[in-house]
Amino acid sequence: MKDYQYILFDLDGTITESGPGIMNSVEYALNRLGIDVGDRDGLRRFIGPPLVDSMMQFYGTSREEAERGVVYYREYYAEKGIFENTVYDGVEEMLGQLKRAGRTVALATSKPENYARRILEHFGLMSYFDAVCGATMDSSRIKKGDVIRYTLQTLQVPETEKSRVLMVGDREHDVQGAAQNSLDVLGVLYGYGTEEELKKAGVTYLAHTPRETACMILGGQGNE
Repeated sequence: MKDYQYILFDLDGTITESGPGIMNSVEYALNRLGIDVGDRDGLRRFIGPPLVDSMMQFYGTSREEAERGVVYYREYYAEKGIFENTVYDGVEEMLGQLKRAGRTVALATSKPENYARRILEHFGLMSYFDAVCGATMDSSRIKKGDVIRYTLQTLQVPETEKSRVLMVGDREHDVQGAAQNSLDVLGVLYGYGTEEELKKAGVTYLAHTPRETACMILGGQGNE
């Protein structure tokens, strides 16, 4: 693995196991729209991608319905769903190792930025991040590629240093967003994406655990 200085992390499925809160919020939103959820396990597909796109793709809503669904989603999520969430085992140790090794660590998530900050603060992880970057509430910045571009701007990464930036995420959208910004990607297999999904998207590296993620980035120093 190359010597990466800037490490950008996805949130859902990479830092936290957020499935229960997201799925409960989506179910609430779809019920408010009068849509039968069907097999609840299918709601796992909503973890990661932008909500409007997922509602249109998986339940055939119009864009107007999907945008109304996002409003309903936030009714539940802001009060309950946001903390129906846990940090993956080994993630805090991984973040600590990266910071002690002098890496610049940032969050790049399609979740609204204010929600992301609340989650990191709730779990005591905010101090590990040099920047927290996410989507806007008005959806003007929601696609992963746009969020990553915003993160690079926030960190003031020179164009000549982009080869030293690594995106870490668990879904194809992380890989695709990174590719739009000419970045390498480490896909984590402890999240919600599959090895097949990540390889098909063109992931650069794969890791099975947070510890392995740190070891790969630090060239074997992650177990110190």
